[in-house]
Amino acid sequence: MYAFSALNFTDWWTESSSARRGDRLKGLVDRGQLGPFANTYWGHPAYRLPPEANLMAVAHYLEALEWQREFIKMHAVLGGKNPHLQSFLVGGMATPVDPDSQSALNMHTIAQSKAFVANARDFVRRVYIPDLLAVASFYKDWAGHGRGIGNYMVYGEYPDDDSAQPPLFIPRGIIRGRDLSKVEPFDQAKVTEYVSHSWYDYQGGDDVALHPYQGETTPNYTGPTPPYEMLGTETNKKYSWLKSPRYDGEPMEVGPLARMLVAFVSGHARVKELVTAVLKQLNVGPEALFSTLGRVAARGIETQVIAEKMDAWVDALAANMGAGELRIHDNSKWEPGTWPAEASGAGFHEAPRGALGHWVQIRNGAISNYQCVVPSTWNAGPRDAKDRRGPYEEALLGTPVADPARPIELLRTVHSFDPCMACGVHVVDRERREIVTVRAV
Repeated sequence: MYAFSALNFTDWWTESSSARRGDRLKGLVDRGQLGPFANTYWGHPAYRLPPEANLMAVAHYLEALEWQREFIKMHAVLGGKNPHLQSFLVGGMATPVDPDSQSALNMHTIAQSKAFVANARDFVRRVYIPDLLAVASFYKDWAGHGRGIGNYMVYGEYPDDDSAQPPLFIPRGIIRGRDLSKVEPFDQAKVTEYVSHSWYDYQGGDDVALHPYQGETTPNYTGPTPPYEMLGTETNKKYSWLKSPRYDGEPMEVGPLARMLVAFVSGHARVKELVTAVLKQLNVGPEALFSTLGRVAARGIETQVIAEKMDAWVDALAANMGAGELRIHDNSKWEPGTWPAEASGAGFHEAPRGALGHWVQIRNGAISNYQCVVPSTWNAGPRDAKDRRGPYEEALLGTPVADPARPIELLRTVHSFDPCMACGVHVVDRERREIVTVRAV
């Protein structure tokens, strides 16, 4: 088990410009800008980090912000800007691929990208993973909370070649009932959505399940109106703007935990090695994977796996450019005049938060229906027509709450999914009492 010690912290602090980070921490305190470190964290009866680990976590949080600011420059190198990467469009990027141009993706920008990747790999190895294990060692009981529904879905990502059915670095598949003995193949025809408890209507009745090809998005808000006294507490009615996606009739969790579980069972060597090492260091069994702690650990493991792989991807890009291969997409279907008048298509991608699918129907040469089913809808969707909960709702069952006025434990599990609402996910006090005020200067 990873044990936090004063020596660990002293070594890091010496290596990391202590004066500069100390000044930043003091400045945050003096200005009242504790932000996420205030409210229900420090002083909460369920908060367990000792002062040294607490200081380490805050200091590394600030360092992570600096690292992120540097690493996302790689987006700008490839796509011209960050954030809002609309520049990554089929048919062209803001940064063209031209090794002979000074304003394009060339050997100089390849070298920049390799430097960004090297720094990312170092930060993950030296800071992120040790911090994850250090904090987790104080919360090992959370290997028993936040289990969720136990079904996991992955579309797969990162093709290893350009063949029609390439092997995927992150494999696709389905795991049901926490059964780690097998992975089922994914079948997009089994994806459906309910709106039984969502503020939408289906023409054929709200208790039917529609495949995205036939999907309908007709809003019908029936919830409370201002001034709000209670928000969507009657689960026998409609209570969410999210639909309820299902695979083969079952709710599915998507995201890093799903990806690492499917990769582990599929025999991904590096994933198996890292998962086994984390379980051993924390001295917990495989059942710990199905939990809030397992979900957070999976995100860290996946980050390390991807950071280690990125150098090979940059090298492959450089090799292609050196060989004169400058294509950025398959343009064989680029001209709309070559499309059939009637067609259907689907595209699948593993976004950071999980499985993202797009379905399109073309009628008379024009788009007649377009539906997306996004990761946070899979995880945060409400109950369906059969009253089955979605992953968030199921994961919150049995969560211990030390202080009902400050239910940080609920946020801990919801945040472990990394919801699209990010830190916009908060608990509202039903008495409208002010819990904390954050002053930004």
